[in-house]
Amino acid sequence: MTTVTEIAPDVFSICTYIEQIDLQFRQFLIRDEQPLLFHTGTRRTFERVRDAVGEVIDPASLRWIAFSHFEADECGALNYWLQEAREAKAACSANGSLVSIGDYAFDKVRALGDGETLTIGSHRLRFLATPHLPHGWDAGHLYDDTSGVLFCSDLLHHLGDVAATTTESRVAAMKAMLESSRGTPMDWYIPWTPQARARLERLAGLRPRVCATMHGSAYVGDGAAELRSLASMLEEVYGAAAPAP
Repeated sequence: MTTVTEIAPDVFSICTYIEQIDLQFRQFLIRDEQPLLFHTGTRRTFERVRDAVGEVIDPASLRWIAFSHFEADECGALNYWLQEAREAKAACSANGSLVSIGDYAFDKVRALGDGETLTIGSHRLRFLATPHLPHGWDAGHLYDDTSGVLFCSDLLHHLGDVAATTTESRVAAMKAMLESSRGTPMDWYIPWTPQARARLERLAGLRPRVCATMHGSAYVGDGAAELRSLASMLEEVYGAAAPAP
């Protein structure tokens, strides 16, 4: 089942829960003059996500399809969306455009530079390049200056079929997920690089009011404090750990 919830004015969370892995996958739709979808979902979930978008806008009216990095749940259905919304373009990092999306999306892409603003009507979206955060050298984050929503990809990822929003910190829930992943393919899911804390601090400096994770509840509250707590947790889990043999 796929559900739609408005988490901020004209910002909608589209959620599909996969019971077998106890995990939610969320896309985020901004309704505006040039509607934007953040995350595409995988190819196999395209139809259900398209139908959910259709509860809010005509899917063919999408103009921007954005995401953090090249990965199936982030942009697997990108070309399906570009066929559905003929005037749409992908929007991703300059690195992502150069190494993957320019070819994958047949050059229907806008490469976003670090700090660049994308205005889609009343919403002004700021792109921040964050290589290797959450993972992949092409990674970045999109911040909606208008609504105060940070689309934070896999940051604050946690398990369960949970509510669309919460005022309770998600850091402990993410820590539990990371610790339960030791020795699995999810181990070292987020690389703790020498730049990671500084990049998280830059995101915290935006002072988001909503941290909209792809997997789980969006955190509503003091986003700066939440992201700084996340940084400390990641350093505790990963920073002092020896690399896997």
